[in-house]
Amino acid sequence: MKNKLTIILLLCAMVMSNAQMRKWTLQECVEYAVENNLTVEQFELDLENAKIDKSDAIGGLLPDLNGDARLTENLGLSFNPTSQEPVNTQLNFTGNVTSTLTLFDGLRNFNRLNRAKLNAIANQYRLDDLKDDIRLNVANAYLQVLSNKEQLKTFRAQYAVTEQDLKRTKELVESGVVPRGDLLEIEATAATQEQQIVNGEGLVLIARVNLAQLLQITDYENFDIADDTFAIPPSDILKNSAKVIFDKALTFRNDIKLSQSNVELAEKDLKIAKGAYYPTLSAFINYNTRYSDQNLNPEDLSIIPFTDQLYIFDGLAYGFQLNVPFFNGWSTRNNVKRSHVSLERAKLQLEQDKLDLETNIQQAYVDVTTFFKAYEAAEKTLDARRLAYDYAKERFNVGLMNAFDFSQAQSRVDNAEADAIRTKYDYIFRLKILEFYFGIPISLN
Repeated sequence: MKNKLTIILLLCAMVMSNAQMRKWTLQECVEYAVENNLTVEQFELDLENAKIDKSDAIGGLLPDLNGDARLTENLGLSFNPTSQEPVNTQLNFTGNVTSTLTLFDGLRNFNRLNRAKLNAIANQYRLDDLKDDIRLNVANAYLQVLSNKEQLKTFRAQYAVTEQDLKRTKELVESGVVPRGDLLEIEATAATQEQQIVNGEGLVLIARVNLAQLLQITDYENFDIADDTFAIPPSDILKNSAKVIFDKALTFRNDIKLSQSNVELAEKDLKIAKGAYYPTLSAFINYNTRYSDQNLNPEDLSIIPFTDQLYIFDGLAYGFQLNVPFFNGWSTRNNVKRSHVSLERAKLQLEQDKLDLETNIQQAYVDVTTFFKAYEAAEKTLDARRLAYDYAKERFNVGLMNAFDFSQAQSRVDNAEADAIRTKYDYIFRLKILEFYFGIPISLN
């Protein structure tokens, strides 16, 4: 029994360990962030409220039905409700059922229903726009982790090479081929690279924490991304002009759809406000009945039974009610003016959002071209620095270059590799932004 229990505990520990060591891909990070973001959950609640408002608007088009009942006992002088004779005490019951239907109110209820439908759509666009922003932020943070990890790998590889150089230089110093100052210079270079490794590890940790916070994950120690390296992804996005990308973005971008919905909502608010100028026509129907312990049967002077009285004294009333707004302190006129202002503000905001989108796309288009050229230049510089380093290493090994000049060659290679990695991921992110504006989902494949 103990052996079985031990095996079960070991299996559970292995499962827990594998769960803790999970490596997150970009797609997993994006999906998790969208599903667990607190702001997304708040916007989803706003969407639920918008759906409830729609149900309220539908109810405003339906007739209402209300009933009331009242039971009273009078002590002292009162009058019989049937004979109007004075009595000392009496017990009375009255009941009413009333239904009212608005026939015309300047189409305000109808416009409220349409507004509620538009508001639900607008809240959906608002939610989708937030998710788009989250996807971009997560992709940026994810690529930052990748960039820092690649730089850290480069630092460690450089340090491994320097360790070999240090070992070889010690042998040359001991044999008297090179002066001891060269060894000290190599040791200083190794110490600098160790510091770079420490700083690189810190940058990786900070980038991981930033990404984890976007995902609402607090277990920073056990959170990490997949150890993948990505080449420059192929893309045909630059075959389209910035104008073509902008025109397509206008058709599907959720922020633009949200602004357009806000204009439509403002138009409905204006119609609702204008509807208050019109008369309101309602139809009603009322059923009522009553009971009193003073209602007596004339034949035997006994109290007429309760159910019989409800049948005898019931009545039905129906009709129409017209309310005409002659003057209300200019409140209707001012509400219409406010609605006009809100509509103009919504239209201006829509135009501003379009201008912002066009500016962002133009900037993204220029960034893709600029950062690609920067990446190409960084790669050429790195190739040149590596060739120069190989040449310097050959000269150093035969004693034609001192350790200081050799370390400078190594440092220039380090800087070139760091620039190549940074510009590579800067270009990838800008490329993904431009593709995202064109409707291509974020992916590093």
